[in-house]
Amino acid sequence: MRSVTYSMGVSLDGYIVGPDGGFDWTVPDEEVFRFWIDEIREVGVHLLGRRLYETMLYWETADQNPSLDDSELEWAALWNPLPKVVFSTTLSAVQGNARLASGGLAEEIERLRAEPGEGDIAIGGATLAAEAAALGLIDEYRAMVHPVLVGGGIPFFPQHERRVDLELVETRTFSSRVVYLRYRVVR
Repeated sequence: MRSVTYSMGVSLDGYIVGPDGGFDWTVPDEEVFRFWIDEIREVGVHLLGRRLYETMLYWETADQNPSLDDSELEWAALWNPLPKVVFSTTLSAVQGNARLASGGLAEEIERLRAEPGEGDIAIGGATLAAEAAALGLIDEYRAMVHPVLVGGGIPFFPQHERRVDLELVETRTFSSRVVYLRYRVVR
């Protein structure tokens, strides 16, 4: 069965976006960007909330930018054909290899898990991840922890009153002092 993973950059104090809405502190250096490229190769479908979808729209045409380096072109070549499911109550249409979710999150994940296919079901965006976590649908949490305290904003981890036991399965420290933590949910 395909795993459901939640992976994003996060401040040391637990936020994916600061109180001012900024996340410029998550801009990856070459080593971290290479890691993200390798990780996206393991994804079979990406579920996104509206805000992350709109942020990632940049990559739909980025390959036309002559100033992109080889790594950015490689990312665009992997990201653009990747199937995406967008959860939004405000969008009426999406672009590229994306479709609007036709059902609820649990139904979409159940359907995707039942379909033949390889690769993880990746979830992007804290609001969508919080819903998946509340439903017990996340199999792995993958945090790229940046050495910064932002003091508030949108939390990486959902705020719910349920204990979730985790098993550490991988760590990596990058030269930029960013630390990758990969935890599997203990069931």
